[in-house]
Amino acid sequence: MTMTTPCIICVAITGSLPRKENNPAVPITISEQIESTHEAFEAGASIVHAHVRNDDETPSSDFEKFAALKKGIEKHCPGMILQFSTGGRSGAGETRGGMLPLRPDMASLSVGSNNFPTRVYENPPDLVDWLASEMLTYNIKPEIEAFDLSHILKAKDMADKGQLVGTPYIQFVMGVKNAMPVDRDVFDYYIHTVKRLFGEDAPWCAAGIGSNQLTLNEWAIAAGGHARTGLEDNVRLDRDRLAPSNAALVRRTVDICEQNNRSVATWQEARRILGLRMPETSTKGQAA
Repeated sequence: MTMTTPCIICVAITGSLPRKENNPAVPITISEQIESTHEAFEAGASIVHAHVRNDDETPSSDFEKFAALKKGIEKHCPGMILQFSTGGRSGAGETRGGMLPLRPDMASLSVGSNNFPTRVYENPPDLVDWLASEMLTYNIKPEIEAFDLSHILKAKDMADKGQLVGTPYIQFVMGVKNAMPVDRDVFDYYIHTVKRLFGEDAPWCAAGIGSNQLTLNEWAIAAGGHARTGLEDNVRLDRDRLAPSNAALVRRTVDICEQNNRSVATWQEARRILGLRMPETSTKGQAA
């Protein structure tokens, strides 16, 4: 990728951990999530990374909740790329992929285990293989969550074996306590590794946790990558201020793009960059 490549902004709206007591703007109910996503979409986000919650704010893997969220986002944010989380905080084993038959555009795929703040984030090889096969079955593009260098090389191995279709989209996750800290040399080597394994134009993204979100946004955008923001990873604008919305964090990311003379990807551009199908409604009446 080059600096002329538009920057795809992914908004991670909810996650599994932040609660209203941490920031009242965290969207919990399906209607709150749809409204928050719509605001972020209008602010410049072209991907929404989605979890669902129970009424008591605990994580959920409920199929019907994911279905309702998908329906609402498709209605109110036409063309936006919908990415479901298959992360381990929302369920165990194959329940983590129970919503994949809904055929979102994308889904997160963690291909290896690592430490989290208070637990081991387990991604056993057989579960990784099963999730990848489900994504193939339902034509869902995985976003590879790289918490460690080995996860990038694992993605290459899976791609070579035909478990992933096309060029993988790899996201570097930095700043999780007990996992990979925010380290510029490591970040640069991640980029080098992606380009060496998948080609100079392979798309990649970066996510920073907590106050590291701003740092990783700045690094990724300046280096020609794509950016993730949102209340899942960070509930604050700065030390003294809570973020008033997901859209506010998206607007901050848009500002960084402007400072680096990069355009923000429309949903159409994002789909082309990632090799995703266009929604049927958006292709009607267009020349083939």
